[in-house]
Amino acid sequence: MHSLLDIQKRLLPDLLSVMQKRYYILHYISIMQPVGRRSLSLSLGLTERVLRGEVEFLKDQNLLSIATIGMSLTNEGQQLLEKLEGIMRDVTGVNEMEQQLQKQLGIKKVVIVTGNSDESPWVKNELGRATASCMKALLDGENIIAVTGGSTMAAVAEMLNPELIEGKKLLFVPARGGIGEDVKNEANTICANMAENTASKHRVLYVPDQVSKQMYDSFMNEPNIIDVLKLIKAASMVLHGIGDAITMAERRKTSIEDISKLQQLNAVGEAFGYYFNEAGEVVHKVHTVGLQLKDLEHIEHVLAVAGGASKAKAIRAYLKKAPQSTILITDEGAAQRLLQG
Repeated sequence: MHSLLDIQKRLLPDLLSVMQKRYYILHYISIMQPVGRRSLSLSLGLTERVLRGEVEFLKDQNLLSIATIGMSLTNEGQQLLEKLEGIMRDVTGVNEMEQQLQKQLGIKKVVIVTGNSDESPWVKNELGRATASCMKALLDGENIIAVTGGSTMAAVAEMLNPELIEGKKLLFVPARGGIGEDVKNEANTICANMAENTASKHRVLYVPDQVSKQMYDSFMNEPNIIDVLKLIKAASMVLHGIGDAITMAERRKTSIEDISKLQQLNAVGEAFGYYFNEAGEVVHKVHTVGLQLKDLEHIEHVLAVAGGASKAKAIRAYLKKAPQSTILITDEGAAQRLLQG
């Protein structure tokens, strides 16, 4: 297979380019169907004239159907897409990129999905789909899954389904407090959605994202909070995002003085309330209730999910401090930027 692809790349580069373009069209329609031509054109960066020709070709091949509500894949189109996915990972070099990044970052595994989250919002759905697939492969028996907040984790929740829990019992818990964020992106909400989409159970942690020492001590005397914290510490899996340092500080409504301090200390990444510079050093920490960085060393499965070329520095910074058991689920945009150094 590899030798044939190498020959095609040398002798028929246009053929591979056309195949890749048609694969992306089928792939996007599969995710967003039914979808209109204009939406498809904008999402894939193709002119409507070029897309019209490609759509007509795929329709003639009985790979997609067109209705007033939009385009959808036929059964034949879905089957072809599934066969193509492995081939396209070789054509685009994704398999090789995963191996290079895994070695470069010194972590357990890297999973790369098609696209760049910065340019195409639908790529977050692909990150969610890949995370769900990874979870299904790793989980067995009874599991407590600790989850952070954020838009990427919200996308993961949307991609979970009851198939994930066949023969398993799952309990979703928020990895830390999060009241004060956009409600749909709070860890409590995401846990509830994950539990609903997998017919599982969840617990809530009603505390702010960051607290004073006095408030922290007060919370530690609350029986309900103590119970949830025990569950968090007993988690067998953690799902978390990685944020850009300044973006996360602004989202937390951090004071201008602290944001200025983060900029002076060259903070580029954030995870679990810890802010990192490019060397992976912790330059600032928010006092939070919930999972701490040191706790990750004792958790069997740690899945870090983050995509977009703009997140590359943040991802690299955090992974210098992350446990070696970490599995990074990212996209081509971030992966290519990470490999560039």
